[in-house]
Amino acid sequence: MKRAIPVLVLSVAGLIPVWRYAPSHDGGSSSTVTQAAAPASTPSVSSSGGATSTVVSGSAIDTEKGPVQVEVTFDGEKIASVRMLQQPNHPQTTAAVPKLIEETLQAQSADIDAVSGATITSDGYKESLQAAIDAKG
Repeated sequence: MKRAIPVLVLSVAGLIPVWRYAPSHDGGSSSTVTQAAAPASTPSVSSSGGATSTVVSGSAIDTEKGPVQVEVTFDGEKIASVRMLQQPNHPQTTAAVPKLIEETLQAQSADIDAVSGATITSDGYKESLQAAIDAKG
């Protein structure tokens, strides 16, 4: 009985990332055809209640593991959120993406460390992120 509570707590804690996981693709095939280094999209601006948000898609980067592309939402000059539009269907990538996004929000730039075990995806992420930042201007 003494072990039951810690086992239950740790099990729930281990399942939280699974519950929070939101796939970045439409549920189709995991192989996606993209252009290598497609240009970043032009920024789209929306405003509500005086706050201006700009959403910019970074370049689609074709890596050895698969395509990587980010979408960045800016509130003024600040990076408010980052969302993966394309990512390799790989366990290391799935584990690395939240870390990359967290580091981006803290650094407010593409000058972040690669995640160990997901170096290729990290490099593609940083390249796409930098393209989005550059496209914002």
